[in-house]
Amino acid sequence: MHLGTPTCQAVHLLDFLKHTESTYLYLVGDIIDGWQLRRRWYWPQAHNDVVQKVLRKARKGTHVTYVAGNHDEVMRHFLGLAFGGIDVRDEVEHVCANGRRFLVIHGDLFDAVVQRAKWLAFVGDQLYLFTLKLNQWLNGLRGKMGLPYWSLSQFLKHKVKNAVSYISDFEAAVAHEARRRAFAGVVCGHIHKAEMRDIDGILYCNDGDWVESLTALVELESGELRIIDWKAIEALREGYHPPLDGVPIAHAVAD
Repeated sequence: MHLGTPTCQAVHLLDFLKHTESTYLYLVGDIIDGWQLRRRWYWPQAHNDVVQKVLRKARKGTHVTYVAGNHDEVMRHFLGLAFGGIDVRDEVEHVCANGRRFLVIHGDLFDAVVQRAKWLAFVGDQLYLFTLKLNQWLNGLRGKMGLPYWSLSQFLKHKVKNAVSYISDFEAAVAHEARRRAFAGVVCGHIHKAEMRDIDGILYCNDGDWVESLTALVELESGELRIIDWKAIEALREGYHPPLDGVPIAHAVAD
């Protein structure tokens, strides 16, 4: 989510929260961006509305779990505690309706850069923010030309060899940990790349982000997991039909 940054798509996130209900809600790390808030305070009303909406869900009976990440690592000082009905954890086990057990983590503990060279992670964060700002300018121009949203950073991740290798290594490491602990799969975030795929018998699920991709991982009543592309859902509600290469990631629309 990265609440506390100008790039957080809080209005779209609030729309998602208003249109979905669940028994369990997992906030999979980097919910509040402490790294950026320490540099510059940024907290518009929309970000406060998101927090209030999550607290309201908790009050009404949704089991809300806040899994701490590296950008909100201060929350790791409060593991095992609950605030406003929201449990704070470093990791949690989720059992799907079909009995499959999933490890739910943020994933930064399996990121060699974050663990071994934190200064490099901060530099990378600044470069990522620059890319997002450039992306906003490009998409403003594309909007004036009548073109749909396009993600520069996602494009770079897919095209730059080292970035592709980094993502692949991260996914393999997370899946290996789930296998070692006899889970059927793993749910994580951290690298901002929504993905669902089998890695040596482990279902790897990354829920993406609410900065660029506007994606969430959801469980259907059958226990099946899907990635929801909220940008595509909003486009369909507004009457825009994307080309075939821009269909929702999971081909699913929430009722």
